[in-house]
Amino acid sequence: MKRADLENISQKVFPTQNGNVAIVTGGAKGIGYHTVKHLARLGMHVILAGNDESEGQEAVRKIKEETVNGKVEFLHCDLASMKSIRQFVQQFRAKNCPLHVLVNNAGVMLVPERKTEDGFEEHFGLNYLGHFLLTNLLLETLKQSGTRSRNARVITVSSATHYVGRLHLNDLQSRCSYSPHGAYAQSKLALVLFTYRLQHLMTADGSHVTANVVDPGVVNTELYKNVCWATKVVKWMTAWLFFKTPEEGASTSIYAAVSPELEGVGGIYLYNEQRTKSTDVSYDEELQRRLWTESCKMTRISDVGSRDL
Repeated sequence: MKRADLENISQKVFPTQNGNVAIVTGGAKGIGYHTVKHLARLGMHVILAGNDESEGQEAVRKIKEETVNGKVEFLHCDLASMKSIRQFVQQFRAKNCPLHVLVNNAGVMLVPERKTEDGFEEHFGLNYLGHFLLTNLLLETLKQSGTRSRNARVITVSSATHYVGRLHLNDLQSRCSYSPHGAYAQSKLALVLFTYRLQHLMTADGSHVTANVVDPGVVNTELYKNVCWATKVVKWMTAWLFFKTPEEGASTSIYAAVSPELEGVGGIYLYNEQRTKSTDVSYDEELQRRLWTESCKMTRISDVGSRDL
């Protein structure tokens, strides 16, 4: 897509969102930061969920200053910790406010082999399982907030890397053979499968909640800090030509969160604000179901209806 086309996307005008509430994970920097800023500019009450208090508070300060919206706040949420996720949800529930938009944006990429607090491989545990648990714990609030004319929305950020991902149901933790690229791609494929399964369940339940997955494209963010030095040099030399800016990368997440064109539309993969076909295996409903069941076991939630903290 041409740079001019990307600029047109980022300049689209969306309806004001006064009275609506959103949560954005990883909203202190990169794509997440610009997602929060744009939603705040539209009048939303936005909660930035992140694991760095000082970084998060500084992002809130800057966004409030730039958008003149006082309803932007930070709440601590470490997606690599099931305990932290549950504490975040408890804090959010204590506010007694609705939830109209959940943007599952945070993630890590190509990290060396290491585990989360709960013993999960980090790509799978943080990128996928953390968001799986967070979404499920917030699902009842989303259901209560959505209406027939205005559905609540779950937007999950995946990546084109999912096209080369393979889901190893018998080795989701990559214990047999660890590859940073393979683990990252698997986590991004899992997010697509999760989104389609969630939409299926919401439709079957008659809930006014939609779930879509977005591909931000190749974006110049800090996610590339773990690549080798040679790749970093090439990235530095070519970023201006081939990479989107974080603001451009956020455009599809924003579109999925507030565009009237997507009212009531769920279960789709979006790239540059266009419906795009995801990898063939992502449409395997049996694989979606099996991953969901296994994820429930891993996060210790019994089923879709289980919301106990």
